[in-house]
Amino acid sequence: MTMPTYAEINVGDQLPPLTTKEITRTTLALFAGASGDHNPIHIDIDFAKRAGMPDVFAHGMLNMAYLGRLLTGWVPQSALREFTTRFVAITQVHAVITCTGKVVEKRDGNLVALEIEAADQNGEVKLSGTALIELP
Repeated sequence: MTMPTYAEINVGDQLPPLTTKEITRTTLALFAGASGDHNPIHIDIDFAKRAGMPDVFAHGMLNMAYLGRLLTGWVPQSALREFTTRFVAITQVHAVITCTGKVVEKRDGNLVALEIEAADQNGEVKLSGTALIELP
């Protein structure tokens, strides 16, 4: 990975987007096992329907993990100083998520502030957030 330098980055620059494969029931089961979050709303369709949902839906933290992959695909994890998100909407099973990021500010100390978001194939934002990256 070639990490960009502070001098090379400009406000308005876009990170290379990350698009996931379709989120399937298998994706949810595997994420439940990896994260330890076995809430049945994410893996049991009967439970989800009893709760008034049409189907199971993705863990919010799954999309946050995708945003983390966006960031660490651009810079090494060691460059990450802050990473926050706000959950905006439920991600349905079968969604394809695209994660994007944009440089919004350059700060002293070689810090670059980003706005990041994860949206589905219909453009509906699922998570929005910010990140702070320290560049060489």
